[in-house]
Amino acid sequence: MQALRINAKRLWDSLMETAKFGATSNGGITRLALTEEDQAVRDWFRAAAVDIGCTVTIDQVGNMFARRSNRTTGFSPIAMGSHLDTQPRGGKFDGVLGVLGALEVMRTLQEAAYETNAPVEIINWTNEEGTRFAPAMLASGVFAGVFTTEFAHSRQDHEGKAFGAELQRIGYLGSETAGLHELVAMFELHIEQGPILGAEGRTIGVVTGVQGMRWYEVIVFGQQAHAGATPMNLRKNALVGAARVIDAIDAIARRFAPDAVATVGLIECCPNSRNTIPGEIFFTVDLRHPSDDVLGEMESQMRTVLRAILEPLQLTFQEKCIWSSPTVAFDPKVIQCVTRGAEQAGYRARCIVSGAGHDAAYIARVALTAMIFIPCLNGISHSEAESATFEDCAAGTQVLLNAVLEFDALLGSL
Repeated sequence: MQALRINAKRLWDSLMETAKFGATSNGGITRLALTEEDQAVRDWFRAAAVDIGCTVTIDQVGNMFARRSNRTTGFSPIAMGSHLDTQPRGGKFDGVLGVLGALEVMRTLQEAAYETNAPVEIINWTNEEGTRFAPAMLASGVFAGVFTTEFAHSRQDHEGKAFGAELQRIGYLGSETAGLHELVAMFELHIEQGPILGAEGRTIGVVTGVQGMRWYEVIVFGQQAHAGATPMNLRKNALVGAARVIDAIDAIARRFAPDAVATVGLIECCPNSRNTIPGEIFFTVDLRHPSDDVLGEMESQMRTVLRAILEPLQLTFQEKCIWSSPTVAFDPKVIQCVTRGAEQAGYRARCIVSGAGHDAAYIARVALTAMIFIPCLNGISHSEAESATFEDCAAGTQVLLNAVLEFDALLGSL
């Protein structure tokens, strides 16, 4: 196998250049799916891919595929990819590294005129974050048959704008039927979004799978009333009930420590007035665990505490699970390619399970899949403080290149 080396400076320059689209004053990015900022970075990516000879196609949920042709036509493409959308006031590396690292791999292959056995593609998956349009990993979910295209198009943001209409507005409603685009494998490079690699001084995480996760929406109903004229014993304060439930949900995760996590990340108070007793509270719940059985028990306990806490306060509630992603085990053959890729590059690696959800979790249903992690500073992500080093970004991208070439060499024996 020809020894190829990625251009670390070119990779870093691309990361910093695209960070201008949606840049925040504190060094992060706000680039929500299907906004003008997302359109701008998509335009940049498409131009960069075309510039190195790739053919770019787009499917009906906005997923972008940049393909480099191969020496034969007998294989489906090997894909590399992640996402370009971010959290509100998010970081410069979450998702973005996976797309731009793949772009650097493609640039390296093109410069060397390296001929692969299979076509190689870069994929930008739409709306991975799920911040503007729930659920997360929406378009990769459509690709994998978890959701329908119609379901995705009907998702609405807080302003009532529909996913499908917004795709069309920014010019990325493609014609390719979602899910008919064949892949033999996909590699996703990503920051860890946790502290394990950094704490152990490891450069590369060989991701063996993704833990299970479930998202819920809860509405607590009380009685809106005057803050000064309503005695404490006659109140039906929805916020008090919600606060106690939130504390109990946190306690559930602590009972299943150290692997369980529970998060209430979004709360809306109605009428949100300083001198009015809240009559209605909306909040979200995010439960995660590497075992689907334990996750089910956490869900059961959450529903128990909802009733036990709210009914004595004369409050009612609605609860529904809006998204469930089971635990995922990645393909051993592809994992082995990542392991070999790290060894070839001379980096310390360890196996790791992802605590965060990624597009690769859905793609594993329809293609051989694995992931590569690099450290992020203090394990912080979904934050403007998110940071990864020049050296680690280069290391992960080199391992990505090595892993793809390892898998390409194995294709004939699969």
